Amino acid sequence: MNSPLDILLPYQRAWVEDPARFKAGLMSRQVGKSFAGACEAVRDCLVTPAATWVVLSAGERQALEFMAKVRQWAEAFALVIHDFDEQRAGAEALLRSSEVRFATGSRVIALPANPATARGYSGNVILDEFAFHEDAEGIWRAIYPSITNPLRGELKLRVLSTPNGQGNRFYRLWTGGGANWSRHKVTVHDAIAAGLPINLDALREQIGDADAWAQEYECAFLDVGGVLFPYELIAGCESDLASELMTVPSGERGALYTGVDVGTVNDPTVAVTLERMPDSRLRVIEALRLKGMPLPDQQDLLDGRLAAATVSGLDATGLGKQMAQFFSAKLGGKFRPCDFTSKWKHEAFTRLYNALERKSVLLPVSRDVREDMHAWHVSHSGSGVATYWAPRTREGHSDFTSALVIALDCAATVVPGMARPFRNSRRGRALAARRDRSVAA
Repeated sequence: MNSPLDILLPYQRAWVEDPARFKAGLMSRQVGKSFAGACEAVRDCLVTPAATWVVLSAGERQALEFMAKVRQWAEAFALVIHDFDEQRAGAEALLRSSEVRFATGSRVIALPANPATARGYSGNVILDEFAFHEDAEGIWRAIYPSITNPLRGELKLRVLSTPNGQGNRFYRLWTGGGANWSRHKVTVHDAIAAGLPINLDALREQIGDADAWAQEYECAFLDVGGVLFPYELIAGCESDLASELMTVPSGERGALYTGVDVGTVNDPTVAVTLERMPDSRLRVIEALRLKGMPLPDQQDLLDGRLAAATVSGLDATGLGKQMAQFFSAKLGGKFRPCDFTSKWKHEAFTRLYNALERKSVLLPVSRDVREDMHAWHVSHSGSGVATYWAPRTREGHSDFTSALVIALDCAATVVPGMARPFRNSRRGRALAARRDRSVAA
């Protein structure tokens, strides 16, 4: 009779069947490391009465994806799920916990990584994408003493991640964690050699960045890296005054600024529109997503939105080049073609970060928006050059944030006869508000 483990690739099976108490996996993206991690946890729940596995993921999306894999493996092992529960403060609020309870009395609990919540649970631990946890040091201090407490038995610790620079606990664990650790390294090349069906050339072309490729797929540790927009920073700007749908009547709108990130074949095109409020803050009033639509049809849908904006902009690289030429000719000085150079990205992402810190931009209360923004990371080379990047997922390439930084760039643009929107003086803000009201009228 075939075993459910037969569907695993050799390196995944090696991870699952390694009985070491402490295991670390340095693995490329898209090689199925979380799939293998979920398999081990469910397999243990099958044979160990009242087993508990606590999974701390880098974010909400990763936590929910891990739990989806847990349910897949439960079905494969014919392990009966007694109950499944998600805890949130509200429908679109941050996930507090997700728990699967089995008929055997065992359970798997997934949490977005947080030192406070980590202290509240006892069990075997999986730190999923540990290098990308916002407070990896705090997580480590909270969880490691409970794992090694002899009164709690021989609890297991699994650490899985792709690299994220050298300035974090995962790097130090991998390079010098001690002899007690069993280490598994799988680059994308190792995975392909083991039978993973990936088109290497297409994958490398899609990522389009040598440093990101080396880190994400070849397991290279760059000098420094980290989450660009922590959850708390994003959540501090979430407001019911913002929306992903155009709900503001046209006669009541302030000045509008629209940014467009043109998608690839697999990613959506996203247009984010900001409105300037009477108090000079900006709020998102629409996030239009276009996927599986020919570019000429996308252009027709975007035409009216960009024409209505005080200033609009569009990613003029790749597939967006021709569309940018069309809108430049039509809209003149009201339109900004944006080249995503390293210098432009640094200025644009710094502007967004500062706006979030000042709470001068309001975001929709939306899990999709929150996860899109939280996925962005920044890495620094030895010379100090910053690289901004986000992983590509089924939903896209964090395209909302790309469109948002373009819209913010437009809001900071000086056009003839127009004062700078972000002028800091009281007089400058008053003039900007008066100008915006006259434009809206």
